[in-house]
Amino acid sequence: MTFNQHLNTVPFVSVDHMMKLVLTVGIDTFLRELAEVIEEDFRRWETFDKTPRIAAHSPDGVIELMPTSDGTLYGFKYVNGHPKNTRQGRQTVTAFGVLSDVGNGYPMLLSEMTILTALRTAATSAVVARYLARKDARSMAIIGNGAQSEFQARAFKSIMGIDTLKLFDIDPAASAKCQRNLEGLGFSIEICDSAERAVEGVEIITTVTADKQCATILTDNMVGPGVHINAVGGDCPGKTELHRNILLRSDIFVEYPPQTRVEGEIQQLAKDHPVTELWQVMTGAADGRTSEGQITLFDSVGFATEDFSALRYVRSKLEATGLYEELDLLADPDEPRDLYGMLLRCEASLKSRAALAS
Repeated sequence: MTFNQHLNTVPFVSVDHMMKLVLTVGIDTFLRELAEVIEEDFRRWETFDKTPRIAAHSPDGVIELMPTSDGTLYGFKYVNGHPKNTRQGRQTVTAFGVLSDVGNGYPMLLSEMTILTALRTAATSAVVARYLARKDARSMAIIGNGAQSEFQARAFKSIMGIDTLKLFDIDPAASAKCQRNLEGLGFSIEICDSAERAVEGVEIITTVTADKQCATILTDNMVGPGVHINAVGGDCPGKTELHRNILLRSDIFVEYPPQTRVEGEIQQLAKDHPVTELWQVMTGAADGRTSEGQITLFDSVGFATEDFSALRYVRSKLEATGLYEELDLLADPDEPRDLYGMLLRCEASLKSRAALAS
């Protein structure tokens, strides 16, 4: 099956197809290969159009558009974040994305991105940790055991070799769910009764909570020398997880400073507080971890290039797997300038069918 056999159709990856694609490739292989594509695109960072995401905030949450282009392909993601949704049986985060041909403007892929965003977020966290965490790191605390937690654990195991997890959530059922979902995968898992207990003795701390507020998930006394912090939950104005003093003790690494300074943990700091961009670390233009005792912080808010990478990776898998359907999305008149004539021909066809049926 080849893509775009007809000008009116676009390959569409549904939630069902995405799940089957991930399982066909293998969850760990998918995460590793996706991480490679994400890193590849970070290494060519300067080729991308970059802009902070376009956000519509409300008291209940946020809806965002995340666009970017490398000059050949254009991609965007629609994504929301509504922490109250779980009370209604809905996802906190949902998303879909589009990948298009810059040369003609036609969409090349329409895909669900609720599952894909969880995978790309985890893959990004783990590939960044390869540069920032200690090389001997094998243990991680995950504070916030909601929808993202298992993906983070799987990515850190497959990419970093993490095999010891300490879990904490204000809802013990969430931690029990996370432990249950990760059974049989080679983890040693401890459910903790406090965040303080969870971070004791670990080399990596992942915070991934959902509340849309300035929270203090980690206090300064909880972070010792040599720790890498993977701060995932703070991702919009007024939503943070770390005490400001932790930031002042850490070397901070970010995706795109103009976005992170508004949305990330560093919204708590002066606008000129020094940060290092990840693409510079990955290309060797800047240092990552330089000492065993250094505290490193990935102020993760998610950037459009990561979604672009994820869509590009998914599209590369579709022809071999056939896990998509052709969506009749684009008008394709016989004569490109005769769009109205296409409507008239449809009208004639409908009248003909009605006549035959009468």
